[in-house]
Amino acid sequence: MKIIAVGMNYAAHNKEMQHTLELTEPTFFMKGDSSLLKDGKPFFIPDFSSEVHYETEIVIRINRLGKNIAERFAHRYYGEITVGIDFTARDLQKRLRSQGLPWEISKAFDNSAALGTFIPVSETEGIDHIPFHMEINGQTVQEGNTSQLLFPVNRIIAHASRYFTLKIGDLIYTGTPSGVGPVHIGDHLQGYIGDRKLLDFYVR
Repeated sequence: MKIIAVGMNYAAHNKEMQHTLELTEPTFFMKGDSSLLKDGKPFFIPDFSSEVHYETEIVIRINRLGKNIAERFAHRYYGEITVGIDFTARDLQKRLRSQGLPWEISKAFDNSAALGTFIPVSETEGIDHIPFHMEINGQTVQEGNTSQLLFPVNRIIAHASRYFTLKIGDLIYTGTPSGVGPVHIGDHLQGYIGDRKLLDFYVR
């Protein structure tokens, strides 16, 4: 199982992060299976970072083997979605980027990919119209809709499959909207698709 994550896929988030690149195709980075955090287990802030940020995202689970998938057929390769969080050690990321170095350790560290409970796409209004939000301690801090994606889900899948064979169980984190920020010990994080709570855990 692998985790493919899409960076810079919401215009408002790119603005808040001062990204000025004009992208013509999705940008990917990877996380390993040890990055997964699921079943409501707590997230422990790692000792190598003093600035860990949440990034709430819609997550797609691949349900069949695929390679070089045409965009018009991409919908056949998934059937379930959930809410996830791409935790980012922002201080590490900034330092490594400023030095022109790879910043994988700021994104792919253990338990950096929180994952909620999956629901069928058929129970939503469609993959391109999914509203989602995240609350910290009962206050909404981030919200978005897949209609705002710069690169929609089916295009992401088609593009990713040019480079990586997609396998059953692979996860795709589709990008985060604006509103990212730090987490602190004691925070209670809850993620929703519409009014359905799919993610619920604490920061320790």
